[in-house]
Amino acid sequence: MDTDGSRGGPDLLVIEEATPFTGKKAKTPSIVNVRRRSSVVNAVVVALIMTMPPVLLIFSGRLDDPAVWIKSAMAGLGARRESRKDVLLGGLLLPEFDEQSCASRYQSVYYRKNMTRKNMTRSPTPYLISRLREQEALQRRCGPGTEPYTRASERLKSGEKNVDTVDGCSYLVLLAYRGLGNRILATASAFLYAMLTNRVLLVDREKTLGDIFCEPFPGTTWLLPLDFTLEGYKDLGEEAAETYANVTLRNNTGPASEHRFVYITLDHGASPANRLAYCDDRRQFLHRVQWVVLRTDCYIAPSLFLNPVYQEELDRMFPRKDAVFYVISRYLLHPTNDVWGMVTRFYNSYLKNGDETLGIQIRVLDEDTPPQNILDQILACTSQEHLLPGVVAGAGGAPPLPTAGARARTKAVLVTGLSGWHHDRIREMYWQSATADGEVVSVHQPSHEEYQEFFRAMHDMKALAEMYLLSMTDRIVTSGWSTFGYVGSGLGGLTPYLMMRPVHRKVPDTTCKRAMSMEPCAQGPAYFECTRKEYNMVLHTNNMVPHVQACEDMAWGLKLTEPIANKEV
Repeated sequence: MDTDGSRGGPDLLVIEEATPFTGKKAKTPSIVNVRRRSSVVNAVVVALIMTMPPVLLIFSGRLDDPAVWIKSAMAGLGARRESRKDVLLGGLLLPEFDEQSCASRYQSVYYRKNMTRKNMTRSPTPYLISRLREQEALQRRCGPGTEPYTRASERLKSGEKNVDTVDGCSYLVLLAYRGLGNRILATASAFLYAMLTNRVLLVDREKTLGDIFCEPFPGTTWLLPLDFTLEGYKDLGEEAAETYANVTLRNNTGPASEHRFVYITLDHGASPANRLAYCDDRRQFLHRVQWVVLRTDCYIAPSLFLNPVYQEELDRMFPRKDAVFYVISRYLLHPTNDVWGMVTRFYNSYLKNGDETLGIQIRVLDEDTPPQNILDQILACTSQEHLLPGVVAGAGGAPPLPTAGARARTKAVLVTGLSGWHHDRIREMYWQSATADGEVVSVHQPSHEEYQEFFRAMHDMKALAEMYLLSMTDRIVTSGWSTFGYVGSGLGGLTPYLMMRPVHRKVPDTTCKRAMSMEPCAQGPAYFECTRKEYNMVLHTNNMVPHVQACEDMAWGLKLTEPIANKEV
């Protein structure tokens, strides 16, 4: 019996809960002025509420009904009573967007502790902020609907050879694929690659990203138009003549006029020759090609740090190498209002009032692994790391009487996974037995889809909502190899406890370990030194770049981390 309604309870889309930031955008670009005016409006609202007839409170129903409107107004006023938060994240975001069209852009700061942390070493640098403003200007000047984009599209279609009319606009078309976690990691790191190579980022719109994320750039779109003129670009493979590997191996790297476009495939199974694209040094041909099509299912950022040409620029952008995805995602990835509503309704209903929150992300990649083995691993990990309290064995005594003014410490546990079995077992354990330390544990799971689906909007909306909910927890346990877990911890700036992947249905002796950083693991990186380009020779990259290390959960993966000497004590 699901007594707390935490799984399969109220639908995420219909729980009516006000968000803590409801002011509309004023015409002036000053956020400060917006807040001052909102305070005056709130004072008027409260005065009106206090004089309204009590009968008004009996109404309920849709969001625009009076009772819900009053609740929303009071919640908005309460939010402003707390200390003001930096909704622009130190200049990372611009105040130029309509706050109501994409509420998450300016509201997320209210839900994440790490976004207002005192540790300023992970805040955006002035240089990164200036580069973001330059990228925004490039996206507006050269993006879809502009004359340069129209001319570039016509040249791509016709195969025109005159490179003197490029207008200073080059393009990176991203084909991100596989599960949503893969696509999010691919998108964030492709944006970094676009900045490093001064290209306009255009994202294939047929993979549901347009349904779940707001437009990140003011005054333009990042979605590739449906009438994109390059035929068959989605069907290209490693054997295509236009691949980076085939072009370079043929030494066909002369003037850019010889190439309408170049196709780069950097997925987890890309050939070593294709991964030579990581080493393009600006003296080669690629930077002169106007159109680049990139296909990947990976987080490619760590491999970019191996290219000596990019290292100075990356050092200025990211003095802290363990926060690259965290900072980029805070700028680029803002859930649409539909997704954000799912996030905030669940958070306010089940997680908001916990003294501490714990996220447990479960991904079973080997379906033959018995569920009990995974449950044993979760419980061993959370016990070993003191994340969950133990329970009293055997028959318990009479529960103590409630004491006036006293309140037991509470812990809200968020479980995500395709199956609801593990959630049910953990919840039953804390329902049937008292905790050893008297802590009250509640366990909640937003959904259990049973199996993964690809490119279905509602499935991806639920998945994204759960990733953001994981990012709002205080501490997090994730499954090794899982891009879902990488995103959930990375979005929140949380260094996860990684559960090692079972081998042959057996849980490893090391059930979990604390990750070296909150950065995602790159599951298909380069293994060679760019200055030598001996792509048939595997090298230990950490001997070349100390902030690029092997992943804890995947020996052949690469991960960005802060060198030990630079980490805070």
